[in-house]
Amino acid sequence: MSGIKDKVAIIGMGCTKFGERFDKSADDLILDCFLEALEDSGIEKKDINAAWMGCSVDETSLGKSAIILNSTLKMPYTPVTRTENYCATGTEAFRGACYAVASGAYDIALALGVEKLKDTGFGGLPPGQMGTVRRLIGPNSTAPGEFAQMANGYFARYGIDPEEGKRILAHISVKSHHNGMLNPKAHLRKEITIEDVLKAPIIASPLGLFDCCGVSDGAACAIVTTPEIARKLRKDPIYIKAMQIAATSGEESAFNTWDGAHVESTYRAGIKAYEEAEIKNPRQEISMMEVHDCFSITELTAYEDLQISPRGRAREDVESGFYDLNGQIPCQPDGGLKCFGHPTGASGLRMIYEVYKQLQGKAGPRQIQNAKLGITHNMGGIPSYSLAAVTILGN
Repeated sequence: MSGIKDKVAIIGMGCTKFGERFDKSADDLILDCFLEALEDSGIEKKDINAAWMGCSVDETSLGKSAIILNSTLKMPYTPVTRTENYCATGTEAFRGACYAVASGAYDIALALGVEKLKDTGFGGLPPGQMGTVRRLIGPNSTAPGEFAQMANGYFARYGIDPEEGKRILAHISVKSHHNGMLNPKAHLRKEITIEDVLKAPIIASPLGLFDCCGVSDGAACAIVTTPEIARKLRKDPIYIKAMQIAATSGEESAFNTWDGAHVESTYRAGIKAYEEAEIKNPRQEISMMEVHDCFSITELTAYEDLQISPRGRAREDVESGFYDLNGQIPCQPDGGLKCFGHPTGASGLRMIYEVYKQLQGKAGPRQIQNAKLGITHNMGGIPSYSLAAVTILGN
């Protein structure tokens, strides 16, 4: 497997503010992030050969087709494809654009993810979004309930008292809120304390209100091209080092060999991504992380599934500040899903946007020093039935 390492470069990115964007239509969000990316890239709209649009929720006005992209951006007859892959939808759009450029089919491609979840009328994701997962786990199960089971499974496997475990998870949420406070595009921008987390209402024990991300409206996009074209357009393009995705066959939910304390698809996608990027020691080589913190326990297990923290010892890194903004490998420097927000179709591209800015040294007050390699991780589904996408970027 040769992969696409250094065969594709990002030359422009854009991202809207995430949140309850009742002031903006889906078209507005699409246009806002695209105009930022176009200005950032230095190219003209006519230079784009093809586009991929990620949108996860059919209940919004976006519907099932990507034609809205062409009509909104006034790009007649440009080939455009809609992607959907649960919470990895935005990364899936990016993967399509990158593979198209790497194959030589197109010189310049656009990937855009957008979601207007606040328009659906649901407090969280619409009920139909679980699809096959819902049929497997039953109609009365919830995402918080499924991830709460993983939290309790993790505590049991590694001998962590539940109250102590809740405090470890609280540190993760406090860290993300601190970072989100520094980000003007984040949905939630308020510092919280560990005591705030511990005293918050329980959603699904042991997960409380501050252990769960909300949903948002928002859009993000990237313009990608070949390294040769990129070097002619700007001095600081960001290169794709790896893009991998892994999806379960259902084994975790069907057999008793899965320990219930990790996400196997994340582990498998990470192994393949490190191989493609030729990374031997992730803990020493990775500079920053953007992981799928739909719940605080998901972030904790991702530290281990991505081989940054040893199995069962992520708590030590959390408590030492290893993943804090001033730590060795900052995680969620933009606030993550927890605080930047989670418009499902856009989240993967939002993560890539943050790594892109960090590697260019343009992240403002949350800038990480000497960032060289960044990793993004999306997860869709539930711990026992999931897919995971891992992307590694470098400068």
